[in-house]
Amino acid sequence: MTGSPAELRARAQSASAHLPALILSAERLAAMVAPGAHGLRRGGPGEDFWQYRPASQGDTARAIDWRRSARSDSQFVRDREAQTAQAVGLWVSAGQGMAYSGAPDRPTKADRAQLLALALAMVLLRGGEKVGLLGQPARAGRVQADRLAQQIVARRPQGGDGDAPAADHLRPNQRLVILSDFLDDPSWVDDLLARASGMGVTGVLMQVLDPDEEVFPWTGAVLFRSLSGAFRHDSRDAGGLREAYLARLAERRDWLRRRAEGAGWHWGHHRTDHPPAVALSWLYQVLAG
Repeated sequence: MTGSPAELRARAQSASAHLPALILSAERLAAMVAPGAHGLRRGGPGEDFWQYRPASQGDTARAIDWRRSARSDSQFVRDREAQTAQAVGLWVSAGQGMAYSGAPDRPTKADRAQLLALALAMVLLRGGEKVGLLGQPARAGRVQADRLAQQIVARRPQGGDGDAPAADHLRPNQRLVILSDFLDDPSWVDDLLARASGMGVTGVLMQVLDPDEEVFPWTGAVLFRSLSGAFRHDSRDAGGLREAYLARLAERRDWLRRRAEGAGWHWGHHRTDHPPAVALSWLYQVLAG
């Protein structure tokens, strides 16, 4: 997407004006989620207790938890949870379709996805994790939250209704959170997950939709037009399309869920009229688990 210097300057000013509100909203949302540091859910050097496990060959007498072992006929080792910071990558679709909102009192899909991404980053950063946008360095610390906010709002809308993350930006063993409406051609998902599997990358696919896109409330004569202008359909009986549309949406979601689960990823979806704290808590929990 290109434009004159004046248009580029206007977009930059609009993004800058939006930044303080986004940061404040994300901070409030992040405060609703317990930001305690979490490890990678495996044994290793750390301070937090993880689990008791039966002693095995190779465990030294010093490693045995004798107090726990005294309560049974077996010997147990007290494992601690590894506290190695994990690198988390975030990607928010900038397709023009994300700018849709079915009502003036609802956020656009892009606004909600940006809010969730930044709030999640804040929670993870408070827990000592390294976070970055996909393709950008993952860093820790409060300053990184401000940097991420600027990068998120500065990303310009793409030319089409949807877009896709660049698979060559993946880094080994990172965790990745993809926020999109997934309404455009989803063929890139297979390519991304295949490459991710080969690099030890796991993560989350989260679909963000406006409620109108979930319930299809239209009836009568309706002109359907995508925000990019690439799609246009003039219907005289929109209500007659509802059943087929809902079936296609369910089919798309099932396809995405099966692809995600087959690659060891998580799949979730969120409506913009639902509380963002619920989606944020879920994202945090699946990354921590």
